[in-house]
Amino acid sequence: MNNLQTQIDNYLAYCKYQKRLDEKTIKAYRIDLRQFQMQIPFDNISQITPALLENFIAELHKNYKPKTVKRKIASLKAIFHYFEYREIIDRNPFNKLQIRFREPVILPKTIPLHTVETFLSTMYQQLTDAKTDYQKKNTLRDIAVIELLFATGMRISELCSLKICDVNLYEGTILIYGKGSKERRIQIGNEDVIHILQEYKDIFEVQMQNCMHFFATQSGSPLSDQSVRRMINRYASLAAIELHITPHMFRHTFATSLLEADVDIRYIQEMLGHSSINITEIYTHVTMAKQRDILATKHPRKDFRVG
Repeated sequence: MNNLQTQIDNYLAYCKYQKRLDEKTIKAYRIDLRQFQMQIPFDNISQITPALLENFIAELHKNYKPKTVKRKIASLKAIFHYFEYREIIDRNPFNKLQIRFREPVILPKTIPLHTVETFLSTMYQQLTDAKTDYQKKNTLRDIAVIELLFATGMRISELCSLKICDVNLYEGTILIYGKGSKERRIQIGNEDVIHILQEYKDIFEVQMQNCMHFFATQSGSPLSDQSVRRMINRYASLAAIELHITPHMFRHTFATSLLEADVDIRYIQEMLGHSSINITEIYTHVTMAKQRDILATKHPRKDFRVG
């Protein structure tokens, strides 16, 4: 049966139950494939031609950034490969297409280290100044969140999904479940960070047990990424930091700082949980930009008068 909607449903079930892809990936596939289905004028797979795909991709380029277009094309390529594999189609129309385009290099946004220090200093001062137990508990948890984000470079989604059993403070290790259900273990290298996490754990133990997540609200539900974003905005405002800071910027700052300290990029790749070294190499662009700035402003040649 060549009904596109039926085959999309079959494909998504195949991704879930046989390929065991994570829910976020399947959700992205569902969105991309639904969009494709809505924009083509018929529902018979055998009528989809290379020309039709070219027109659809051209429309994508008009409306989306290159990175998004690339993802949507990858979603389509994957399902047509499935159609070919299952012999639902005789020929894959993508075989007749040559799709190449350059993605602009978007440098990751980092936080200057003195700003991270100011941010954390403000949080610790708020802890000292807390007038109620409620304020003290919230501030202690907030510090634990930021210290862990910066200490490990983990994604905000990974942090919010941490279970109690994933955090071993005795050994100072965190078990992280990343994209594609990939698992990695990362060491916390700073005793002050381990100490603040232990302090948080001692005070929030009941709330943590209620939801079985490491980071919890005072009502005993898992801490959400939106709560972390709001919390970051609040402390940035208290610290009079004008830079808009997002949780992911702590990850970028973690990676860039290690690269600038001459840590091998493959170690950084492993710590970030990147499947490919190519993804991690984006941070080399940041360090090259810093290198240019250093050589332009610090190299003694700028002071020569030879002409």
